[in-house]
Amino acid sequence: MDRLDAMQAFVTVADLQGFAAAARKLKRSPPTVTRLVASLEDRLGQRLLQRTTRSVTLTDAGQRYVERARRILTEVEQAEAAALSQRTVPTGRFVVSGPALFGRLHLAPLMCTYLLRYPQVTGELMLADRVVNMVDEGVDLALRIGHLADSSLVARKVGQTSRVLVAAPKYLAKHRPPRTPEELPKHELIHFTALSPAPEWRFERKGREHTVRFSPRLVTNSGDAAIGHALLGGGLTLALAYQVADAVKAGRLVTVLEAFEPPPLPISCVYPSARMVSANTRAFLELAAGQRWVFGGAGPRAD
Repeated sequence: MDRLDAMQAFVTVADLQGFAAAARKLKRSPPTVTRLVASLEDRLGQRLLQRTTRSVTLTDAGQRYVERARRILTEVEQAEAAALSQRTVPTGRFVVSGPALFGRLHLAPLMCTYLLRYPQVTGELMLADRVVNMVDEGVDLALRIGHLADSSLVARKVGQTSRVLVAAPKYLAKHRPPRTPEELPKHELIHFTALSPAPEWRFERKGREHTVRFSPRLVTNSGDAAIGHALLGGGLTLALAYQVADAVKAGRLVTVLEAFEPPPLPISCVYPSARMVSANTRAFLELAAGQRWVFGGAGPRAD
């Protein structure tokens, strides 16, 4: 029995309260995880988990052991990370996550450049419009857009993007473009929930904030869907500048209320502070910092 493997299996089962869930996270079969935990219990001569058909809970002995096991595993991880940080050449598995559309347009090409430059690295790119739990999902570095909540993550700003209000010319040909944010509720509005969970948009002019609450015609968690509906003339939508840059440049979308554009949002690379910065992460950060990801709202506007 590998003592650390068994300890990791036990802690994961305890955290997720199930063998099947632990097996999925550890990418092992449920019988393997069961054998690892059983072998640990045999070695200690104590039952650590109470199993029923519906649940898995810690025994008193398990409760005492799990805290010590977590500390040991953390120390082992930190020791390995410290050793890895001494490498000068990136190597091994490297997992990066980011928003879906930004990932396709900008993060995926950067990952390709990274892998071509460092052939000893095996890359994994996870694209999703949600905030991933980096530790639980095994992510080494995440790209995030927006102001970051206080956390244990280290952040490095690598760019910024404006938030722009856009509509198709054919929509604006039928509806008088709004002159102020307060006119927006009279329009057909498309709400992308990743930018604002509640149906309200915030604008700013000369230091004064304008908050507009509205009843959207379309609500979606997909930036592609929101922009696609706007392109078809479905109404106005608030988007990040990089999401609509090509459409604005081609004249298929027009920006409105540019004088009320809120301050830009930072684009940051984040990584767990509990780990030493590995050569993999350090090299990727250097590439990302060189991209000059600054996206503004310049382009055709409605007069």
